[in-house]
Amino acid sequence: MLNDKRSYVAESAILGLLLLAGMLGLGYQVAKGVLQFKQMERSVEGKGLSERDVAADIAIWPITFNVAENDLGKLYQSVQQKNNHVLAFLEKNGFSKDEITISAPAVVDKLAREYGDDGRNSPFRYTASSTITVYSGKVDGVRQTMIKLAELGQQGIAISGNAYNTQYVYSKLNDIKPGMIEEATRSAREAAVKFAKDSDSTLGKIKRANQGQFSIQDRDSSTAHIKKVRVVSTVEYYLSD
Repeated sequence: MLNDKRSYVAESAILGLLLLAGMLGLGYQVAKGVLQFKQMERSVEGKGLSERDVAADIAIWPITFNVAENDLGKLYQSVQQKNNHVLAFLEKNGFSKDEITISAPAVVDKLAREYGDDGRNSPFRYTASSTITVYSGKVDGVRQTMIKLAELGQQGIAISGNAYNTQYVYSKLNDIKPGMIEEATRSAREAAVKFAKDSDSTLGKIKRANQGQFSIQDRDSSTAHIKKVRVVSTVEYYLSD
């Protein structure tokens, strides 16, 4: 009976030791896992920039002139006549009718104004503003034709402020996007690698990445037909010792 009791105590002690060893082993594995997890949380964020100067491929050129008359019928005749002169000028310089749009003239009757000057101090009762717009891929052609506007002035057509209202558009962003993203991402990785090296760490896998927004702006105020395309990519990498 005493031997059975001693045997039972011995077995219980062995079982307890085994359980203790198992718990210690499990605790070590859990601690190791937490340590590895914390190491994986170490990261570095790199930003990469890609910029390119590109030429606009579309020009939107509004040509505006004003006409003043006392007779409404003559006013419209004058607008039509000058519109024809402008159309002939544009066609002579290589623009097709498909590239040209004529807007309806905006007519003002000064005597019909409810407020302000009633027009009695003006030699003309009616004024009209007419706009002819060129929408073309011939950007260089538009810029060269602008220089020749004096020809219209010689025909009695005073063009108002059109050069400043001209818009230049770059529409081929999708053609250069992949290359710029690759360049910006490579630049971001180079910055992250340098940081890791300086901190005696090793760069790991990507934790998260943000491509960023593409922006297209005039390179400067004097050359609006040259655009600066820009994108910043942000990439976060894991670090390890």
